[in-house]
This record gives sequence, C-alpha cells and structure tokens, in this order.
Amino acid sequence: MKRKMLCIILILSLLLCGCAATSEEALHPTGAFVDSTGRSITVPAKIERIAVTGPLSQIYILPLAGDMLVGVSNAYAEDASLYLPSYILEKTEIGQLYGGKGEMDLEALLAAAPDIVIDIGEPKATTADDLTALTAQTGIPFIHIDATVATAPEAYRTLGKLLGREEKAEELAVWCENTYASISAMMEKVDADSARKRLLYCLGDTGTYVIAEGSFHAETVNLMSSNIAVVEDVVSSGAGNEVDMEQILVWNPEVIIFAPDSCYEDIALSPQWQSVGAVAQGNFYKTPAGPYGWLSSPPAVQRYLGMLWLGQLLYPEYTEYDLQEEVTGYYKLFYGCELTDEMYQKLIANALP
Repeated sequence: MKRKMLCIILILSLLLCGCAATSEEALHPTGAFVDSTGRSITVPAKIERIAVTGPLSQIYILPLAGDMLVGVSNAYAEDASLYLPSYILEKTEIGQLYGGKGEMDLEALLAAAPDIVIDIGEPKATTADDLTALTAQTGIPFIHIDATVATAPEAYRTLGKLLGREEKAEELAVWCENTYASISAMMEKVDADSARKRLLYCLGDTGTYVIAEGSFHAETVNLMSSNIAVVEDVVSSGAGNEVDMEQILVWNPEVIIFAPDSCYEDIALSPQWQSVGAVAQGNFYKTPAGPYGWLSSPPAVQRYLGMLWLGQLLYPEYTEYDLQEEVTGYYKLFYGCELTDEMYQKLIANALP
C-alpha cells in the first residue's frame, strides 16, 4: 500500500511539474532560430525589445523596428536630429561589440533588458564563438545575420520573420532589390563600353588612408568603379590602409573620393595633392553624409545611396534615374524624413561637379 501511495504521489508530482512548465511556456513561449553562423538559438516567440551590437546593425534595424530598440550603440551627432525620429536620439547608449568607439557596456545592456541582441553585417572568424559566449554570460540570445550590399534584401526578409514585421521588411527588401538591379544593369553597360572609372577612396586627416579592394567597406566602391587601391594586407576596419603620396601618384586615379570627415577642405590648397592628376584637374569630391556616410561609416544599407550617387557622379550619361528623387525616397522610407530641397543640396555639397 505504501509503495502504491508513493507511486501515486510521484505521478502527481510529475504531472504538476509538467503543468507548471506548460504554464511557463504559455506565458513565455520560445522558438528556435538558426542564424547566419549556423547556430540554432532559442529566442522568444514574440520579440518586443531589441539591442544591437553596433551602428551597422542599428542602421539596418532602424527603418524596420526602431521602436523596439532599447538603446543605441553610440551617441548621435547634433545634426542627426535633422534626419532621424526624436525617440531614437533619446535612447540609452550601450556601446558596440566590434570596432569603433569603446566596448559594449554589458551592465547597461542588462539594465535595458532586451529580448534579443542582433548583430548584422560581415561575419568575423570569431563571431559564432563571441556571440555564444555572450549568450551564456548574459542569458540573452545573441544572433548574427549576414548582410552585404548584394544580400541586404535577404537580410531584411530574415529580420522581418524574426521580428514579426514581414510587411515592412518586404517593402525595404524590394526597394533594395530594385535599386541594386538597376545599378547592376547600368554597370553592365558601363563595362561593355570599357568605361569604368579608376577611383581612389581616401580617408583621414592627411587623406593617405585608403579603402582597399578586398575590404568589406569597399563593396560599393568596387561595384561602381575600378578600385585601384590594391594592397597586400587589407585591414578589416573602416579606418583603411595607410599609404604614402608616392603610392597615390603611382596609382594615378582618374577620380578621388574623400570621406566625410577627412581633409577634403584642405586638398585644393595643398601643393602635395596638386601634383596628383585628379586633384589638378578638379576630379575630387567629398562623400555625402547625414546622418551616416553614404559609402561606409559604417558599411550598412545606406551604401545604396553611395551607389546612386557614384552612378550620377561617374557615369551621368548612363544613369536613367533622378538622383534627388531617389535620395528623397530613401530618406522617407528608411528614416521617416521629409527631405527638403535645401537639405538635399546640403547633403550633396562638394559631391558633384
């Protein structure tokens, strides 16, 4: 009899535990998500609060689910308020996981209590291990989604399914697809005529840092030109590879593009730079920026603006679109910003002939 009673108690206990677990799952349902590193990660079935690992991820998330962000990677510059919704400028600063300024503040991250942390962009050799370790350390799922210029549409569709924002994600994906297809078709005509421009993208206070072929940051430059910055050891950061003026003279670019925060304003008065043919002929320009640089800084979805701009700058006889119309459409769709003519003109100052 005692044995029978013990069996009954054990069965009831198991049933009660099962009921408790079922109730817990009902309150906090979860699902499996396989990220771009191939890891199967348990995530909440309904995600409402997001953190990101850096500015690149933030730019991708902003137009799709900016309202879900619990914080931002770094504080925005003052002029960002011209383009971005006010709520995003008031978010807590959490820092970033890779590169850039400082490190991710795990204490601030935990205090913000996100349901998930999303990393978007180029996978690094250590990405899977890094994110697995952070998931174990914080108890928050960290996931990675690959995104390049070519795969941005796929990245948005993946994010849309993950976050329950499929309709908006599809709108963003279709815009990216159509723009990429249009630019690619244009570049096929350029290449058929052997008209691709020899271009150098320069950064830094001296302009002697270059975004080299083979860098993730060079995707747009590579697509739109013949990137003549070929070096042996390509750095992975957006700071670029340092070269000297002698090397720039040897490369002899047809066109030079300077980064937004570089030495562009000093170039015209520099005797050293005047010895470079492109500068002497006035074929040097400043990359538009606001709130992010159009070519990199960081290398996120805003690089589509760089594609459109370089198309107009380098191959005006091949373009079949109105640059201002395309830029205005992007700012509305991705930032919710009504770009005025004055704002547009300010963006492209020194960026076109």
